[in-house]
Order: sequence, then C-alpha cells, then structure tokens
Amino acid sequence: MASELGRIFRISTFGESHGGAVGVVVDGCPPRLPLSVEEIQRDLDRRRPGQSRLTSARQESDRAEILSGVFEGRTLGTPIAILVRNEDARPSAYQDIKDLFRPSHADYTTEAKYGIRNWQGGGRASARETVGRVAAGAVARKLLQQVENVEVLGWVRQVHQLDAKIDPGAVTLADVESNPVRCPDQAAAAQMAEQIDAARRRGDSLGGVVECVARRVPPGLGEPVFDKLEADLARGLMSIPASKGFEIGSGFGGTQLTGSEHNDPFVPGDDGRPRTSSNHSGGVQGGISNGEDILVRVAFKPTATIRLPQQTVDRDGTPRTLEARGRHDPCVLPRAVPVVEAMVCLTLADHWLRQCAVDVLGRSGE
Repeated sequence: MASELGRIFRISTFGESHGGAVGVVVDGCPPRLPLSVEEIQRDLDRRRPGQSRLTSARQESDRAEILSGVFEGRTLGTPIAILVRNEDARPSAYQDIKDLFRPSHADYTTEAKYGIRNWQGGGRASARETVGRVAAGAVARKLLQQVENVEVLGWVRQVHQLDAKIDPGAVTLADVESNPVRCPDQAAAAQMAEQIDAARRRGDSLGGVVECVARRVPPGLGEPVFDKLEADLARGLMSIPASKGFEIGSGFGGTQLTGSEHNDPFVPGDDGRPRTSSNHSGGVQGGISNGEDILVRVAFKPTATIRLPQQTVDRDGTPRTLEARGRHDPCVLPRAVPVVEAMVCLTLADHWLRQCAVDVLGRSGE
C-alpha cells in the first residue's frame, strides 16, 4: 500500500481512524531549520474535529509529539517522526455495520483489492489519515517561508451551489479564519453556514470547492513532461479523501476563452525579471513556475456518511438498508482547507529542493 509522497522532501503517513494513533515520518528536510511543535500544532488545530456545529463532533485535541529529527529547536537533517494519539476513537460504533458496504466509501473497493479491511471507520481511507499530511505540511511550510518567504493560503470558495466572490490576491489568513466556514466572503460565509447546518439537521451532506494560492513562489520549480508542477500538485491534491476535481489558473473556464484572451502577456518586472500582466496560467507555464501566484482549486464531494437511509448490500450480496451512525462532517470543506494547504506546501517544498540540485550542478559547470 503506497503511503509515501515526494522525491527529496519525502513523507510517509501511518495509522487508522480508530486505531491508537496517526502520524507521519518526514525525510529529506534540510538540517538547521528552526522548527517548534507549536508551529506544527497551529495547522493541526485548524484541521481537528469538534471546532463548531459545522464539523464532526468527535473530540480530538490532536496534540503533536515530535519523536525524532529535531533537537534544541532545529531540524537535524534526519527523519522527523510526528505522532498524534487518537483520544476519542469509538470503533464499537461500526460493529453493527461491519458486514455492510457503505455507499461511496472505500469499503467494497478495499476488500476487493486486499481481501481484508479494517471496518472500524474508514481505516486508511479515512480523513483522519490527513493528520499526518497536515503535520508534515507545517514542516514544509516553515521551509518555504524560511528560504523564499512563500505564503500558502487556502479558503472555501464554494459550498453546494453557492459561489463566493473572492479576490485571491487580497485574501489574508485573518479573513479566512474570521468564520467557521473559512470563507473570506463574509456574506457568502453566513449563507454557507446556514446551508451546512440545514444539511446536518436533515441528516444529509454538502460538497464544494476549496481554492488555494501560493504567493512569492520563485520561477523555475517543476519539470517538463511527466513531472510538471501542476501534475504533481494535482497528484497531491487529488489524493486527499473526498477530492473529485482539480483546476489550476483558468481551469475549465479557460476553454471558453480564445487564445488572444487567455494568453498572459509578459511585461517588465520591478525586480528585473519578466512578469505577466494576467495570470490565466495560474503561475505555471510549460510545467514550470513562472514567478506569479500559483492558484489552484479542488472540488470535494458531499460527505459519504449520512444519516438518511441508503440502499446497499452486505458481504453475501444481500440487499440491506443502511442508516449510518457515527460522528461525521456534514461538509468537509472547512477542515479540508489546511489539508489543501499542506499538500501544496509539500509539493512546492519537494520541487524547491529538486531545483536546488539543478542550481548546484549549473554553478559547478560554470
């Protein structure tokens, strides 16, 4: 089972949703990077359940423990192991449905592949696995801030059919964190909260879109052909549970423009390097970053676990009706924001280190 991501900045997550703990091992992080557990905890606190009535009622403090790789506040260059213990796991809640295949979950497909599965929640397919991603993403975020002053910021752009009005270049972290939906458009956020809460009361769920910007990314990250930056961003972001679509820049909307409308004209930049006067490319051209803001969007499906009765079958193929219990988000989007940010940070950190190798070889040949 593949649980690894990255070429140089590599992570490997571990743990199940109702097991003893979840976590991550980060390998390839450079030495002497200032890093504290508090910096990791900040991002984990944004992801944890129980934040409001709009999220899962599961009560997890998600306290990070750094087991290795950091000494006296700095990274050693050795593997960084981060552990988060599960405190409110309730595997018994799944006992009555352990032989049923929950609609739109990974129950059937996991059993079809491996012949065995952990029926206590979603196992490795659970969104609880993203704890390790967010912890590792905090390390990658610190590296990007330290070396290039890169800022990665996400927000909820759309819930169900309600699309917010947002200027990606102007959004701040304070704007995003000003409401439990994590939508910087305050009027839209209030309507989104009402829709999510109404779905929760009905026993239903909603999906939507998370948008994310990476600012001050240097030009030159990414490679042609198979390792294009947007391809690796798509790989990381589409690996998030419940993700169903990826766009960068103009995305599918760009298909409605002509070439003359869509092309990004070059203009002289204040720093002496070329800049573009528009950004339909989303900060990536030819698979390589061009120095403009990288703007991506990720579509998330409605949460699969709902209280409404659903038709399914059991292991014997007998038709059954499922009325799910447990504690689940009526909409994953508010807690998906830090996960999206983490995957963008991890991808950019890995490509930044890969570019460092290219630069070293280039200078050695001068």
